[in-house]
Amino acid sequence: MKSLQAIDPEIASLIGMEEQRQKDVLEMIPSENYTSAAVMEALGSVLTNKYSEGYPRKRYYQGNAIIDDIETLAQERAKKLFCVPYVNVQALSGSPANDAVYFGLLDPGDTIMGLALSFGGHLTHGARLTFSSRFYRSVQYELGNDCRLDFDAIWKLAKKEKPKIIVCGFTAYPRRIDFAAFGKIADEVGAYLMADISHIAGLIVGGVHPSPVSHAHVVTTTTHKTLRGPRGALIMVTEKGIKKNPDLPALIDKAIIPGLQGGPHDNQTAAIAVALKEASSSAFKTYAHQIVKNAKALASELSDRGFDLVSGGTDNHLLLIDLRGKKVNGSVAALALEVAGIVVNKNTVPFDPMPPFFPSGIRLGTPAVTTRGMKEKEMKKISIWITSAVDEVSGAELPRDPEKRSVMWKNMRKEIRANKKLLTLATEVRAMTNHFPTP
Repeated sequence: MKSLQAIDPEIASLIGMEEQRQKDVLEMIPSENYTSAAVMEALGSVLTNKYSEGYPRKRYYQGNAIIDDIETLAQERAKKLFCVPYVNVQALSGSPANDAVYFGLLDPGDTIMGLALSFGGHLTHGARLTFSSRFYRSVQYELGNDCRLDFDAIWKLAKKEKPKIIVCGFTAYPRRIDFAAFGKIADEVGAYLMADISHIAGLIVGGVHPSPVSHAHVVTTTTHKTLRGPRGALIMVTEKGIKKNPDLPALIDKAIIPGLQGGPHDNQTAAIAVALKEASSSAFKTYAHQIVKNAKALASELSDRGFDLVSGGTDNHLLLIDLRGKKVNGSVAALALEVAGIVVNKNTVPFDPMPPFFPSGIRLGTPAVTTRGMKEKEMKKISIWITSAVDEVSGAELPRDPEKRSVMWKNMRKEIRANKKLLTLATEVRAMTNHFPTP
């Protein structure tokens, strides 16, 4: 077989460029990480050649004896790692995993209750225009004025709306989640509690965040964020879930196939199994603790430099920063930081007056830089660079009027990409990243 370079030099070149980009920048989007070489080896293996529609020992295709062993191994490792009696490893990613839970447990028109997107929830937690709100009735709770979960308000909303599923676990919430409080509310209103731990799964198995397993009925997670595996997902049913409804595992399995998917991606399943083995090691626990140490150190440094951290800080791997005090739009700051070699994402903040594509904040985290071996010392340096980059575009507030904003944003992007101070910062960032190789 000829190499990729021989078959398609254009794609080979682009992959090489992306590999170099990942080495040169500080990757600080909290939902991104670097997988190990072992995970990538499994993901790029001959397993991609097989079709395995169905489940172990119950396939529609022949020749799956080895695939059955791989999928069973992934299931058993997940069950042991998360302390659950049932796991489905076939969901293609986090959103399809959540959709499968709804498909299996709900009828069209049933009520889902999740955190509003603009307050840190996820699209699949009932956001407008998504599958989760188009086919189901969505009610959304919000954070309190302190930008933390308001359980009195959540309980009142649940009591009023009687949702069939309450979703907890978030995409932009920097504080610990009280799963016990959510479990109590769900029990009182007769709802299923679904914990989406996609962002914090690695922190949970690493022992630096409480687990939802004793309180939730169903737990979903991606495998590529703090868990440091391939793009993929797990759907887990807890002992509490089986006690509430013994058919939950069968309902989930049927929701995946024939409900929503066909054959699983066997190479992805194997790579998930590898990541789960890595996550069971003592080294991974040390890694998880360092993620949080780094996030807290970075939060403290940025706060000292005048940044407004939503909720005042962080308990986990991510920081959400409201930039209105810096008089700069989140989209502007995210681009400036990217030019400076620091990759974050623009993000809405609670009570944000701006639209999602031009929000008032940025979201950043420490999983990927921690994978590269960076610690508190490096977080101080990173905070200085972030401050310099944001200060360089301070005052760049975008208007609410779409037409005026479009013209201003077009001109601003050209100026930011050519900014000499930001380009100089990128050179300094590259000098440091050279000392912290990617896996």
